[in-house]
Amino acid sequence: MPEGPSVRKFQLLTSPFVGQVVVKVGGSSRKINVNDLNALRLQESQVHGKNLYLAFVAAGESLGPAAEETVVQGEAASTASPAQGGQGQVCVPQTHPQEEELQEPQHSGSEAPEAAEGPGNWLCFHFSLFGSVRANEFSRANKANKRGDWKDPAPRLVLYFKSGGFLVFYNCRMYWCSSPRADPASDILSGEFHRGQALDALRTPNPICYTLLDQRYFSGLGNIMKNEILYLAKIHPLTQGTFLALLDLERLIDCVIQFSSDWLHDKLHGKKLHLQIYQKEHCPLGHAVMKETLGPSGGWKRLTWWCPQCQPAVLSGNGDPSPGTE
Repeated sequence: MPEGPSVRKFQLLTSPFVGQVVVKVGGSSRKINVNDLNALRLQESQVHGKNLYLAFVAAGESLGPAAEETVVQGEAASTASPAQGGQGQVCVPQTHPQEEELQEPQHSGSEAPEAAEGPGNWLCFHFSLFGSVRANEFSRANKANKRGDWKDPAPRLVLYFKSGGFLVFYNCRMYWCSSPRADPASDILSGEFHRGQALDALRTPNPICYTLLDQRYFSGLGNIMKNEILYLAKIHPLTQGTFLALLDLERLIDCVIQFSSDWLHDKLHGKKLHLQIYQKEHCPLGHAVMKETLGPSGGWKRLTWWCPQCQPAVLSGNGDPSPGTE
């Protein structure tokens, strides 16, 4: 599924439409009545971790200060991005296999979205495998399906605005809620990300690769980032947090922040993500890479890649290696 940097980019695509009125709707979603969005005004756009939130109000209602700030941010982001022509210049291109969670479960237990709490004016989007948002363009098939048909992907939701532009949402779950479920302190791309809280979460007997995917402490961090960050920090994925020195844990958090920020920057400037360990057979130094499906007992297992030489197992005080999967 799209990770934090991708969803941040989706939010930037929606920002220029804040303040505009929906004049027509479409899409295949059966989770919501898409016609309920007709004649509503997009009031605000927010992203928290891996979820995108859009607020809608009746067309006659005025925008609040937060919504006006979203418009300004969207305009600034569009200006900062390299021109691709047209309003969709920061559109997400056709998905590259390496930029998504290929052939893996949709989410671990700690990554699953909470159930809808009832009617509200916020529409939450939780993206599935190859989920995406496009502005002023539709996704087109880049290969034939198993039956040999060149069939374009079917959007879950299409919003046409009075300005003439439109937004298209693919492979996502949608539900209404009264407000965004958000904790900026856990969002890895937020300026309010709380290092101390993250450090406390890491300093437990749990394998590091499990903790990094816990959205309560590292919201927006997914499996691609988990693998790449652990390689950058030279930490074995099954190392227990209690086996690591404080400086090693601090460096791991530095890698989380730096990698997520760099990935977002590259996305906004149309650069391709260069992976070092994820889905690789050899690490950059030429060592053979190990691959295994790892996860907590009773929870989702995730494909994990690591280099045994660059990321050696850490020994406990009695000389035993950090335990693997049970």
